[in-house]
Amino acid sequence: MDFRLLKHVVTLAETLHFGRASELCHISPSTLSRSIQQVESELGTPLFERDNRHVTLTPQGAAFQHYAKDTLEQWETQKRTLAATTAQLRGEISIYCSVTASYSFLYELLSDVRIRHPGIELKLHTGDPAEAMTRVLDGADDMAITPRPRIPPRALAFKSLTRSPLVFIAPTDAHPWLPQRPESSTAAQWQQVPMILSEAGLSREYANTWFKAMGITPRIYAQVAGHEAIVSMVGLGFGVGVVPKIVLNNSPLAERVQVLNVKPELPHYDVGLCVLNRRLKNPMIDAFWATVSVR
Repeated sequence: MDFRLLKHVVTLAETLHFGRASELCHISPSTLSRSIQQVESELGTPLFERDNRHVTLTPQGAAFQHYAKDTLEQWETQKRTLAATTAQLRGEISIYCSVTASYSFLYELLSDVRIRHPGIELKLHTGDPAEAMTRVLDGADDMAITPRPRIPPRALAFKSLTRSPLVFIAPTDAHPWLPQRPESSTAAQWQQVPMILSEAGLSREYANTWFKAMGITPRIYAQVAGHEAIVSMVGLGFGVGVVPKIVLNNSPLAERVQVLNVKPELPHYDVGLCVLNRRLKNPMIDAFWATVSVR
């Protein structure tokens, strides 16, 4: 039995909808229909009753669904067991990321790598995400989690992990400089607002572009390294900051700040994993890279 066909049967049995099941399997509805027909032909019994509107499981289909799920689970377990007992890749890979990225992505990212390649040791460095690409380009780290720039360096390969909007955040307490209606505030009003911005990086680039488009000369109160520090300073009432929403969602100080409804909105950006293209010739790094799923 082809395991791909088992996955098609299980997905259709769970959704009972050819359109949704084909999307989840990344195939066309006609291909899914042929897969189901092939399995039914091999078993000599119908698994589904279907008409133009409905799909239902037959009793035989319900029994086969349990078998298929159990078989697929055993197959995945067996693959992991065999991978751990075969010749293992051994060595060290260093990864650079921000503190937020370390607990937002790394557990899921590294858990599968540890199962498949237990001989690979992982070294983690944390710091300002604005330095991530430079550290990879300079060879200080093998990989980095970083916002994808508008024009990525040709030497780097990227895999997207998530997308996050940039947001303006302000203290929850009242302050005389805080715009009452930020979605319609004038440039003159914004120029009275103390701003806390990143020293460098994509968020600072996008913030500068926003201010220029709005005809605002921002009053810079502080320039800091790391978005986590911006949330802290804004929570203490020092000014308005610009941070990725993912940083705010994971901050212990999130309740001390508010997101301003600023129009036009700042752009989203991709957060991804980057590596030098030439480093992918290393079997260990290539194996790690191949394990990461594109989002």
